[in-house]
Amino acid sequence: MKQKLDINSWKRKEHFQHFIQMEEPFFGVTVPIDCTKAYTKAKELGISFFTYYLHKTLVAVNATEAFRYRIIENEVYLFDQIDASATILREDKTFGFSLMVYSEDLTEFAEATKTEITRIQNTPGLITLKFSINLIHFSAVPWINFTSYSHARSFTFPDSCPKISFGKMMDENGKKTMQMAVHVHHALVDGYDVGLFVSSFEALMNS
Repeated sequence: MKQKLDINSWKRKEHFQHFIQMEEPFFGVTVPIDCTKAYTKAKELGISFFTYYLHKTLVAVNATEAFRYRIIENEVYLFDQIDASATILREDKTFGFSLMVYSEDLTEFAEATKTEITRIQNTPGLITLKFSINLIHFSAVPWINFTSYSHARSFTFPDSCPKISFGKMMDENGKKTMQMAVHVHHALVDGYDVGLFVSSFEALMNS
């Protein structure tokens, strides 16, 4: 479900109109995330760490209103729920775009995610189903401890989905950290909103 915003009465009307005209309206930040407690918690629960931090990402996304805005034909819509399209690696080292449907319940989400990972690993091709836009684009690059990140994008394709990527988990003196890159459409999301998302995600990872 979604609802259309009245842009004319929106407090960000001028910001929206300014950034919507840009060829590259996305901006991004990369931040280190302490995942020491989260990694231990995932292992205690018998859930893959990837699934665990994907779930916490979606919890934080759905709690941050600006991350639920999408642009459809130059109108802004607020979606009730945001899911994830995560890149899933196959044995032959190709990957496919998955659909991880959000659930507040971690166990339910983990079961559904496990099924979807199996489906992608046994289905050839990049795009194996039709996607909506109530998504985040999610990826993990566990081979690289990056400090910045960029995405391949077509400027002519109407894309307003946030993109969240994670790097290699590092372990120093028992403290585990990962870099998280967040890219968002500036017509919809400001630095303050990214800060809210990051703070929410950090709190969930340390709970």
